[in-house]
Amino acid sequence: MKPQRILVRPFAAAVVIVCMASAPALGQESLQEIVVTASLRDTPVQDLPESVTVLDADTLRAAGVQHLEDVLSLIPNLSWASGTSRPRFFLMRGIGEVEQYQGAPNPSVGFLIDDIDFSGIGMPATLFDTKQVEVLRGPQGTVYGANALAGLINVRTEDPSKDFLLRGEATVGDYDTRAGGFAVSDSLASGEAGWRLAAQQYRSDGYRNNVYLGRDDTNGYNEGTLRGKLFWQITPTLRADLALMDVDLNNGYDAWSINNSFTTQSNQPGRDAQQSLGASLKLSLTSFSFGELRSVSSAAQSHIVYSFDADWGNDPFWAACCGYSPYDYFEQDRRQRNTVAEDLRLIGDADHMLFGRVQWLVGTYFLRLTETDALLDTWNDQSIGQGSNLLLSDYTATNSALYTSLDTKLSERSSLTLGLRAEQRQANYQDSADVNQPFPVERDTMYGGNLSWTLRTSEQQSLYATLARGYKGGGFNIGSQIPSDERRFAPEYLWSLETGIKRSSADKTLQWQSDVFYMRRENMQVYSSCQLDQNNPATFVFFTQNASHGENYGLESQGQWQITQRWQLEGSAGLLHTRYLGYDSQALACAGSSYLALDGRAQSFAPEYQFSAALSYTHPSGVFARLDSFATDGFYFAAGQNQVAQAYQLVNLRLGYGRAGWEASVWSRNLLNTVYPLQGFYFGLVPPNFPNQRFVQNGDPRTVGLTLRYEIGHNGE
Repeated sequence: MKPQRILVRPFAAAVVIVCMASAPALGQESLQEIVVTASLRDTPVQDLPESVTVLDADTLRAAGVQHLEDVLSLIPNLSWASGTSRPRFFLMRGIGEVEQYQGAPNPSVGFLIDDIDFSGIGMPATLFDTKQVEVLRGPQGTVYGANALAGLINVRTEDPSKDFLLRGEATVGDYDTRAGGFAVSDSLASGEAGWRLAAQQYRSDGYRNNVYLGRDDTNGYNEGTLRGKLFWQITPTLRADLALMDVDLNNGYDAWSINNSFTTQSNQPGRDAQQSLGASLKLSLTSFSFGELRSVSSAAQSHIVYSFDADWGNDPFWAACCGYSPYDYFEQDRRQRNTVAEDLRLIGDADHMLFGRVQWLVGTYFLRLTETDALLDTWNDQSIGQGSNLLLSDYTATNSALYTSLDTKLSERSSLTLGLRAEQRQANYQDSADVNQPFPVERDTMYGGNLSWTLRTSEQQSLYATLARGYKGGGFNIGSQIPSDERRFAPEYLWSLETGIKRSSADKTLQWQSDVFYMRRENMQVYSSCQLDQNNPATFVFFTQNASHGENYGLESQGQWQITQRWQLEGSAGLLHTRYLGYDSQALACAGSSYLALDGRAQSFAPEYQFSAALSYTHPSGVFARLDSFATDGFYFAAGQNQVAQAYQLVNLRLGYGRAGWEASVWSRNLLNTVYPLQGFYFGLVPPNFPNQRFVQNGDPRTVGLTLRYEIGHNGE
């Protein structure tokens, strides 16, 4: 069974990329050089020997409305699994997580906001006053280690300005959408210090209609963002940068419908709430004779509530349709996660090279993560009665690493980079269901790194090839139903070979990059689930096993072309092929399901193509417009089932006028009102016979809104 494709493939987007690669430079304005900060050294995109996408502030404001979710379609070979109100389960090149209903966190995609670790819980990535989003694809075995097997997402908010700046924004839209925010910044001590404060509140009813409760806000958004930043040039050689954040997302969760529509029947709507407090302090000391000493310290605390109506209905509905009542299930998970991290590195400068030609960097990294979890299931079922089950768990993981990077010039045009990282991870897990059978301590020592070659063929073009090894720690399967020999799973390792080209035109009006990659997964961690009791929708067990191998390969291309002063074209393309190798077993016999052989099948949430294109127009009078389109292939929802999401296309539009610091725009997301899938399950829910059925969480319908922005200082007057 293959994922179904739309009848007319979006060749237009692919043609856009090809045309951009060979287009003459007709524009009069140059595109700005973009610097990636998530690498070991701040590096221009053109010089980074790996596949990377950077979305700047202008793109985030033009293509987005509120959250990182709005702009994910601009990033090739990045997908995400829903089942939440906002994305937090990301996959790059088909590698990542699809859910965390129970058990210990073990992310494959690193996620940082202003150097604060939110891997696996990236919901706080609101877009207001965000400067840049950097996405590094492929294993980050040297840069970030165990939490970045598949890649890294790095979100940078706006920094303090040296001059006074005031920015305001207000949004109204259908579905009771409304938002307001401001950012203010200024300098202190004659420019030797500066500060910035940003605050925003966003609300929307969530695009669902609960007919049982007579409410349209049970899936609603209520998101508050408060950030502060301070920089201080303490001495000519010592600088401190402090970032603080308090992001409170108190969202409802009532996204599932018995008939896969936007009309729900839940009598106990859920919540998907996350309040995250975070801080990071970056110290840079350049008085050393060899270069720079840099320290980045961070800490975060997140309170998370995730709950849902597990039967998606109510007793009157089940009695009327099926003659089965009472039938009522509810699940609630309360988590608290704390992280403390320290990254300390010595960075040699160009005047103090080893052997006169090797620029060096050495560092040490420490991360401690603790998570407490209270998972409560309650039920009232005519066949088994009324009851509840509470699972309490504690998890601690400590990562310690040493790393180094050596860069050497082979010639005037070519260079070689060697990165190495050794990491030790110790994880402890215990819960109230296994007091008589404690989990053993998980200790993993893992090694990764990269070897990269870069050739600058001209001032405008560079070629690169990178061999990298990434890794991900082992973990635990919880629950008394899991056989003792399946309770632990081993670390996964990933070998990646990538080669690519990056090019810009002489007048900087065209920027383009393309790469091909091949990745081999060893001891591949496969996440699956099954329903133990066909008559009980809350008896899902989630578990991870190691397959022998996995294989992921494909192509990525993206570019930006300033055609004229008024017209700009952007586009991206991602092609991907994945498969399981040597995986034909399941840990449990699932109710109502037959043996499922996955060997050779595509992996979950790994569409074979993704295309995006955006055409922007700006008139000297202040009129502007942007049209975005996105198309994706179908994909499998999960390893334990053969259910497939349908291919789909989306279109977004923004029209506006801006002048003298003011900007007004009308926008529409999902302009064509396409019904498209985000997540799906196949299980028995509907009484009295509980046949296995396909259930899908659909993406948001068409939304329309108006945004007003005002700015004093910077580009405003």
